Amino acid sequence: MLSALGSFIWSIADQLRGPYRPNQYGNVILPLTILRRLDCILEPDRETVRELAAKFDNPNRLKVEVKKATGRTFYNTSNYSFANLLADADGLADNLNDYIDRFSPEVDVFEYFDFKKEILALDKAELLREVVKSFAAIDLHPEVVSNSDMGDSFEYIIRKFNEAANETSGDHYTPRDAIKLLVDLLFAEEDTGLSEAGIVRTLYDPTAGTGGMLSLAQEHLLAQNPDARLSLFGQEYNPQSYAICKSDMLAKGNDPTNIAFGNTLTDDAFTNRQFDFCMSNPPYGVDWKQYAKAIKEEREQAGPYGRFAPGLPATSDGQMLFLLHLVHKMRAPEDGGGRVGIVMNGSPLFNGGAGSGPSEIRRYLLENDLVEAIVALPTNMFFNTGIATYIWILDNSKQPQREGKVQLIDGTSYWTKMRKGLGSKNREISDQDREKVLQLHRDFDDADPDHSKVLTNDEFGYWTITVERPLLDDEGEPVTDRKGKPKADSKKRDTENVPFTYGESVGGADAMSEIIQAYFDAEVATHVPDAWIDHTKTKVGYEIPFTRQFYKYIPPRPLADIDADLDKQVAKILELLREVEK
Repeated sequence: MLSALGSFIWSIADQLRGPYRPNQYGNVILPLTILRRLDCILEPDRETVRELAAKFDNPNRLKVEVKKATGRTFYNTSNYSFANLLADADGLADNLNDYIDRFSPEVDVFEYFDFKKEILALDKAELLREVVKSFAAIDLHPEVVSNSDMGDSFEYIIRKFNEAANETSGDHYTPRDAIKLLVDLLFAEEDTGLSEAGIVRTLYDPTAGTGGMLSLAQEHLLAQNPDARLSLFGQEYNPQSYAICKSDMLAKGNDPTNIAFGNTLTDDAFTNRQFDFCMSNPPYGVDWKQYAKAIKEEREQAGPYGRFAPGLPATSDGQMLFLLHLVHKMRAPEDGGGRVGIVMNGSPLFNGGAGSGPSEIRRYLLENDLVEAIVALPTNMFFNTGIATYIWILDNSKQPQREGKVQLIDGTSYWTKMRKGLGSKNREISDQDREKVLQLHRDFDDADPDHSKVLTNDEFGYWTITVERPLLDDEGEPVTDRKGKPKADSKKRDTENVPFTYGESVGGADAMSEIIQAYFDAEVATHVPDAWIDHTKTKVGYEIPFTRQFYKYIPPRPLADIDADLDKQVAKILELLREVEK
C-alpha cells in the first residue's frame, strides 16, 4: 500500500513540470494530500456540520455541538469540498481558499505550508484545475486507506520531496523499524500496567517530525490493549513537518491542540507538564550557537532545578540538550514515574573529559540512577547517515533488579539486508531481529556476554588526577619555593584517569583518596618516583565506553602465513614480468 498509494500521489507531481522545479513539488503535493484526506474524513457528516454552523454562531458552542454529533474535534463549515470545487472553473482558486479558511481553528496546518501562495501560483500557471481534479479522483476515505497506510504514504512523499530537494530526510523521517524497537523498549516495563482496563497514559515527543513515533506508539498500545488510551503530545519546529504531524493527529481522532509549533530548546510549549513516556530522535551534530544565549540565560535563571542544570554540551552538537529536556519531562517517581527512549549517535557516550558539560550530564544521569539500558543499533539504519546509533532507555523508577545498574546491549548484528536500499539505509531490523534484542533486555543478565553486559553505575565513573614532576635547575636539582617544596614543571605535567572501581583490584580500597593513592603507587610512582598528585585539580568524570565493553581481540596472523602470501604474490609478479619480456 505504501509504494502504490505514495507513488500514485507523487506521480501527480508530473503535472507540475515546467512552472515548478522538482525540489518544489512537495509544496503542492503535501498540503493537497492532507486536504484530500481531511475532505474524505469529514464527508459523511458534512451536511450535519453545515446545519449546525447555521444554527450556532459561537465557535466554542459549535465545537461542542459538532463533537456531540460527529465525535470529531475538528470540522469545516464551507459549502465547498472536492465534490463540487470543480463545478465553478473560473472561481476555483477563490473557492479553494474559502474551503481552507472555513476549517475549525485546530486545523492551522495550511498556513504553515503557506498553501495560499501555491494556489495562486498554480492558478497563474493554469495547473490548478488539473491538479485538483487528480486529487479528487483519489479515494482516501479511512475505510479504504487505514491510518497506518496513510502515515506510510505521508512518509514516502516526504522522503521523495527531500530527495528531490537534496536535503537530509533524516531531519524529518525516522525509519519505522527503528521506531518499533524504540517503542517496544519504551513500553517493556509497562506491559502489566498497560493491560489494565481504561488505563490512560501520556506520550511526548519534543522533536515530533511528521508524527511517526507518536503514531507507531499509539498503534503498539492499541494492539496490546484496545481499551487503553494514550494521549499524544509533541512539538516540531519545521513548518511542513508540523503541518503533517498535526494533520495525522487530526485524522486519527487525537487532540490536535497537543501538537505545538516551535523550537523545543528555546520555547518549551509544555512548561510544567510531565509525561509517562517520552521519546525522540533529535538531530545529530547540529550546532546550537544561534540559541546559545537564550539557553544559557534560561539555565542561569532556572537554577538547580532547571532542565539544563546538569550541564551544557559543546555548541557544535545539541543532541544532549534534548536528552536533558526529556529527563526534565519525566513524570516524578511519586506520581508513578516516567520512561524515556531517545536515539543518538555515539558521541554522547564518551565526548568531553572530566568536568566538561557532556561528562557532567552523564554524571547526573548515572548518579541519579536514570539510565536503564543502551542499545547499539546496526549501521546503515537511517536514510541520511550510516554512522553508529544508539537507543538510550531512561527510567526514574526502575524495577528493583535494575536499580544501580545499566544494561548495555550490542544489537549491531541483528539486521536483515533490504531488497532495495533507500539513501544510506540498506539494512532493517526485522520482527525476528527486534525480538532478539527485546529478549536480551528481558533477560537482563550476562548469559550472552557477546551481546549483553550488566554493569553497575560506578563502573562508568573515574577521577582525572593531575600528576606533577619537579622543575629542575641547570645542575639537575629540583627547584623549590620559599617553603622548600619542589616547584612543578608544567611541561612534564600529565593526567591519569583512575576508575572508581580500581580499588577492587588493589585490595578492596573503597575511599576516594585510598583508591587514587593505590593507583598512583602502582601505575605512576613505579615509573616516575619523583612525581606527586596535585589534589586540588582532581575532577570527577563519567563515560560509557560501549565499544570497549564488546571489543573482541583478534590475534594477528602468524608471520609464516603472511610470508607465504607474500611469496605467492612475488611469484605472480615474476610470472607477469616474464610474459612481458617475451
